[in-house]
Amino acid sequence: MVTPRRRPGRAGGGGGSGGRGTGAAVAAPPPAVARLQSSLEVVPPKAASVKQHLMNELREPDNAGSPEPGLRLRKGHMSDTATTQAAFEEHSSQQSLLLEEPLLSSDQENCSEDDKHNDEPPQEDEGFMGMSPLLQAHHAMERMEEFVCKVWEGRWRVIPHDVLPDWLKDNDYLLHGHRPPMPSFRACFKSIFRIHTETGNIWTHLLGCVFFLCLGIFYMFRPNMSFVAPVQEKVVVGLFFLGAILCLSFSWLFHTVYCHSEGVSRLFSKLDYSGIALLIMGSFVPWLYYSFYCNPQPCFIYLIVICVLGIAAIIVSQWDMFATPEYRGVRAGVFLGLGLSGVIPTLHFVISEGLLKAATMGQIGWLALMACLYITGAALYAARIPERFFPGKCDIWFHSHQLFHVFVVAGAFVHFHGVSNLQEFRFTVGGGCSEEDGMQ
Repeated sequence: MVTPRRRPGRAGGGGGSGGRGTGAAVAAPPPAVARLQSSLEVVPPKAASVKQHLMNELREPDNAGSPEPGLRLRKGHMSDTATTQAAFEEHSSQQSLLLEEPLLSSDQENCSEDDKHNDEPPQEDEGFMGMSPLLQAHHAMERMEEFVCKVWEGRWRVIPHDVLPDWLKDNDYLLHGHRPPMPSFRACFKSIFRIHTETGNIWTHLLGCVFFLCLGIFYMFRPNMSFVAPVQEKVVVGLFFLGAILCLSFSWLFHTVYCHSEGVSRLFSKLDYSGIALLIMGSFVPWLYYSFYCNPQPCFIYLIVICVLGIAAIIVSQWDMFATPEYRGVRAGVFLGLGLSGVIPTLHFVISEGLLKAATMGQIGWLALMACLYITGAALYAARIPERFFPGKCDIWFHSHQLFHVFVVAGAFVHFHGVSNLQEFRFTVGGGCSEEDGMQ
C-alpha cells in the first residue's frame, strides 16, 4: 500500500518525526540557502520581512525520504519563479514601495502579507525538471536574489542625515535628501538621474570631465605647424589634460558610488584625493615648461620638487582617517599647501623677468586668477559655507562641496587659457632664446 505524500506545510506545522516541533536537531542549511541568507542581509529595512518570507518558503519539515535533511523544495511555489515574483509584487503593491519611508523601526517592519499562503495546486516548472531538489533550490534562490535586487534598485527614496550610518555622515549641515546605503552598483549609477545631495557634485565634475576630454582631444590633433616643438609641447600640455581628466573622473565616480558600502566609499575617496594631487601636479608642468623655456635647469628642479610633494600628498591621502569629517580641514590644508608651493617658482620668474614681462609673456594674471578660484573653493569646502549659516536650506543645490566643484572646473579652464597664451607667445617669437635669456 502506497501512503499518499503529505503536502509539506510551513514552519511550525504539525508534529511528525521530522517536524520542527519535536525538538530534534535541525541540520545546518545547505550552502545555497546560506548564500541567499547572506546576500539578503543587504536588503532595505522594509524588505526584511520579505526576506523572511522567502526563506520560510525554502525551509520545510524533515520528512522521511527527503534528499537533504531540513530542506524541501516546494514544487509549484519556489520552483515556479513566476509565481514567486507575482506574490512578491502583490506584497510590494499592498505595503507601498520599498523605502517609501525613511528607515523604519523594527516594530514597523512586520508585514501582514508574510502569512499569506499560496493554495494553488502545485505545478511543475519545466525549466527545473530533471534536476535534483538541491539544484532546483539553488536556481530558484538565484532568481529570487536577482528579483529582489531589481526591486531594490528602483524603489529607494532619500532619507535624512540623522538616520545615515556613520560612514555616510560627512556634513551635518545637510539635513535632508541623502541617499540610503545602496549595495548595488547599478542602483548607484541610476541615482545619477535622481535628485539628492550628490546630484550637483556628480554632474559638475561629470560634465567637466567630458568637456576637458573633448578639449584635450581637439588640442592634441592641432596641426604641428602651430607649435615650435610639437612633440614636447603636446606632451607637457597633455599631462595637464591627463591630470584634469583623472581628477574629474575620480571625483564624479566617488560621488556616485560612495553610498554603495563602507569599503567602496574608502577606496573611491582615496582615488578622489589622489586625483586632486594629480591635477595640481599636471597643472605645474606646462606653466613651468613655457615660463622657464630658455632656462631649463630651474624648470627641472621645480618639476622634481612638485612631483615629490604631489606623491607625498597621494601617500597621505591613502590613510583611512584622512577621509573622515574630522580631517576636513587637514585635507583642505594638504592640497592648498601643494598648490601654494607654486608661489616660489612664480616669485623666481617675476624677479628674473620683471613684473611687466611676467604679466605679458608669463601670463601671471591668469595664473593668479586660477589660484584665487582654487583657494576660494577650498575655503568654502573647509568652512562648509553657505550651509553652515543656512542648515537645511542648501541640501540639494549650492552647498559648499558643490561650489568647490564649480571652482575647480573654472580654475582648471582658466589655467588652460593661460597656458594656451603662453604657447601662442612662444610660437610668435619663434622659440628662439638669446644668450641673456639662458643666463637668467
